[in-house]
Amino acid sequence: MTTKLIFDCTNLLSDTMGEERGITEADLAKYSEASEEILREAEAGWLPFRELPYREDYAESVQELIAGIPSSFRTLVNLGIGGSSLGGNALVSAAAETGPKNQRNVLFPENIDPVFFYRVLNRLDLEHSLFSVVSKSGSTAETAAQFLVVRDELIRRFGIEGYRERVVVTTDPEKGDLAALAGRDGLRKLPFPEGVGGRFSVLSPVGLLPAAFAGIPIDQVLAGARAMDVRCRAGSIPENPAMMIAVLFHLSAERGRRTVIFWPYSELLVPAADWFRQIWAESLGKKLSSSGSTVHAGQTPVRAVGVTDQHSQLQLYIEGPFDKIVCFLAVNDYGTIVEIPDSGVALSSFKYLQGKSLNDLIRAEEEATEMSLARAGRPNCKLVFPQINAFHMGEYFYLLEVATAFSGSLSRVDPFDQPGVEEGKRFTYGLLGRDGYEDRLQEILAWRKKQRKTL
Repeated sequence: MTTKLIFDCTNLLSDTMGEERGITEADLAKYSEASEEILREAEAGWLPFRELPYREDYAESVQELIAGIPSSFRTLVNLGIGGSSLGGNALVSAAAETGPKNQRNVLFPENIDPVFFYRVLNRLDLEHSLFSVVSKSGSTAETAAQFLVVRDELIRRFGIEGYRERVVVTTDPEKGDLAALAGRDGLRKLPFPEGVGGRFSVLSPVGLLPAAFAGIPIDQVLAGARAMDVRCRAGSIPENPAMMIAVLFHLSAERGRRTVIFWPYSELLVPAADWFRQIWAESLGKKLSSSGSTVHAGQTPVRAVGVTDQHSQLQLYIEGPFDKIVCFLAVNDYGTIVEIPDSGVALSSFKYLQGKSLNDLIRAEEEATEMSLARAGRPNCKLVFPQINAFHMGEYFYLLEVATAFSGSLSRVDPFDQPGVEEGKRFTYGLLGRDGYEDRLQEILAWRKKQRKTL
């Protein structure tokens, strides 16, 4: 059995799918020069996140902080949104110890829906809870709002010293209002890596802190990322999994397959698919190319859940438009076997299941879905986890970060900015009266005066 994360692209290629829907060796060869140039740029320092798996100082600072947290703190609440939350959530969901080995819990209440956030706080044992406040810029509205609510409650309940004991801040170490407030309040701080966007930050203190709190061996996460880094430096497209993903997905988009379905066959990997949705959409969905021309580039990433969505979305994927590719997240060894007892029930709907396991069933359903899609002419591929653990999650994050960057280069867009997101932020600041955004407020007020059509 393999001991590394595998990208299986069999059902994207013409040998399986035929030349009408499959990708040929000649198609791949057209991108050999482009891929060589991308790899040269990457070796020259183009990837801002490439050093993160090698930053021992980040891991050491996280481990030192965790070692100083009293064992009485049983819950960590991560106050962050987007890249300040999704990676850590994916890592904790997949690789945290369960059962008596680890009694610590990590929550990721991203949404500022007031009912939801009130319920989260109301159910917490605040005395035994730690809060991690994460914002690269230090000005993220949602995180700032949550922090102000929590800060006030902690000071009211436990005084200034009790508040300081219960908060850790991860932000730019030099700039931003969050760093200023943390310094003024005397809070513990971890650095947000300079020059790395939130969606590429999981292998920094942003993701490593919640992981370490949950008992995950973060050295193994980083070891997995380093192992994948070696593989992603290979020169030829078929030998480089990140380049293969980038080129195959890019070619698929050129053929009209503008939706990518990420389909984990494990509940533990559902947040990992959510993390992919952000990095693929925010990095590659761009109006302008790197040269300034209008391109409206990008594939739409969608998350499905195996086996649940076989009974919800599969009908569309099998018989609907030919505008999608599917990428399964498959697991060889789930680490736990749940047997289906042989109870002697002779009815046909039950008899064939007895003596097997839920493991047998979920693997059979994944393979059956894969084959059904292929037979219907629907291209699909899969990332295969030998096991779901810290090492393979490190591989997963790093592989898809590099594949995203490579894909942006192939599409001639900047994968590291997000101008569309910033526009919405500016209108929000205007509506809420932030200094310097008065012009945005005026635009909103004028827009409101337009005659609305309502039913």
